[in-house]
Amino acid sequence: MKDKIEQIRQVHAQFIHGVVGAVHNPDDRQELEQALAVAEENGWTEAVRAVRLILDGRRDTGILAALDAEDHAIVSGILEGLQNPATLPDVNAKADGTFAAPGLASMITMASRGNVQALQALGVMGEQMTAFGGEMAHISGHFRQLLDGERDEDKLTEGMSAKSRSLMLSILEELSKLDHH
Repeated sequence: MKDKIEQIRQVHAQFIHGVVGAVHNPDDRQELEQALAVAEENGWTEAVRAVRLILDGRRDTGILAALDAEDHAIVSGILEGLQNPATLPDVNAKADGTFAAPGLASMITMASRGNVQALQALGVMGEQMTAFGGEMAHISGHFRQLLDGERDEDKLTEGMSAKSRSLMLSILEELSKLDHH
């Protein structure tokens, strides 16, 4: 479980650092607020509420109560990072795509087979990933191609950093398993 929490924090490292930075430098809050507004529109209501409470000075763990597991990992990572910056995830570390890839591949497969709920969930996830930027935004930019059946590694990873490429290759590996079932 701890590995999964660390992986979630690693995937959202830029966001976590952005919130901690905005707490320490209020001038950064306006830019962060734009990302928070988009995230809120895309269903991250409770996580955004918790982040705004942190930005307003609240530091108690009571703000974690209404959060799901992923949001809890992110927001608790922010709180821990404020108490001890050494606990912040490394924004340059390579994320392990094995945690995200199976879920993304499953949603892509179901959506491409006509599952409307999976398509909607993938759309929301893609918008959230785009709003938070970085590596996740790069991956989400290829969701349409993956839905349309594109599986060419070179085409899907062109211009990607090693981190994005690793995750995309993990997604393609999972899609291959699902495509053969």
